[in-house]
Amino acid sequence: MKQQTMQTTPKKKRLSRAASSIEPSGIRRFFDLAATMKDCISLGVGEPDFVTPWNVREASMASLEQGYTSYTSNAGMIELRTAIGEYMLDRFGVDYDPEEEMIVTVGASEAIDLAIRATIDPGDEVLVATPAFVSYEPLVTMSGAVPIPVPTDASTDFKLTKERLEAAITDRSRAVILSFPNNPTGAVMNDVELQAIAEVAEAYDLLVFSDEIYAELSYDTQHTAFSALERMRDRTVLISGFSKAFAMTGWRLGFVCAPTDITQAMLKIHQYSLMCAPTPAQHGALEALRNGREIVEKMTNSYRARRNYIVHALNEAGLSCRFPGGSFYAFPSVEATGMDDETFAEQLLIEEKVAVVPGTVFGKGGEGHVRCSYATSMDALQTATARIEAFVQRHAQ
Repeated sequence: MKQQTMQTTPKKKRLSRAASSIEPSGIRRFFDLAATMKDCISLGVGEPDFVTPWNVREASMASLEQGYTSYTSNAGMIELRTAIGEYMLDRFGVDYDPEEEMIVTVGASEAIDLAIRATIDPGDEVLVATPAFVSYEPLVTMSGAVPIPVPTDASTDFKLTKERLEAAITDRSRAVILSFPNNPTGAVMNDVELQAIAEVAEAYDLLVFSDEIYAELSYDTQHTAFSALERMRDRTVLISGFSKAFAMTGWRLGFVCAPTDITQAMLKIHQYSLMCAPTPAQHGALEALRNGREIVEKMTNSYRARRNYIVHALNEAGLSCRFPGGSFYAFPSVEATGMDDETFAEQLLIEEKVAVVPGTVFGKGGEGHVRCSYATSMDALQTATARIEAFVQRHAQ
């Protein structure tokens, strides 16, 4: 019998250079480790511990009951965009046209991706104030552009300074990504500090991607929207959403406000990749804006109380921790233990079953710190900080 011979052909590469060039999220690794441990307390999760308010859930269920199961406009329901416009004007003093200058997106993360892809070309440089949300730099890389970290650190109270931004600018700089209140540091920049950044953006003709997802969680000062600053509206892409303030992380609903030429370019990418945000979620978000402000205030007050507790407890435990002005993260230094942040987080998880996130996950500026989310119950915070104190006492140098 004649034996058949298999012809082999060279295998083509299966992965793109963009996908191969980025690393998995460093946060996810700690979530996965914590999930395998009994009695583990996680301070690593970046989402509210509140359930989405009942009236919002009810509105979404009513949407389904009434048969709203089709696509909406690519840009989102006009009723929702109108409500977003009223909310932004009333709450933050910025005025956008719901017809032309706004898109409802699948979470703020999609809005960041759209903003970059609609405005940045391969080879351009995008400045990223770090430590920062883990998605910014990979999204810039996947667009073919080059992320340029601009460090903030304890010496600047984790705020971006005019001098550091200017020092990082080159002829290829096209945009800067800001995120204040900040994840992971909790830093907040006031209008005077932001105005200094605005002057640099204008002088060097930079676009500004301003991620303001934590705007409602500013505890001590009124949040300043970057586009509300003088002459900044035309060069700002304002990104926000419902996840943090309205406890709607799983709904994946965000929005973006920007000048018409930018939103219409973003809309083309959005309509080809995602069509529109989920319809029942949009009905829920509409209810959140119309009747959810009082609940947001209650949740914010609760986070403020927990912030006050955890910062005091961490300092008492021996970890130097500045007072964060917003978001729901504390960012203590682990210097007292002599460990780097990665070792500290791993050993704390193994020895005390408390999950925190190493600061270097968020960029070089996070070195020597860990992110502790206080969006968890006060009982859990008390237990976690007691365990952290025991750990630090054993390892203090």
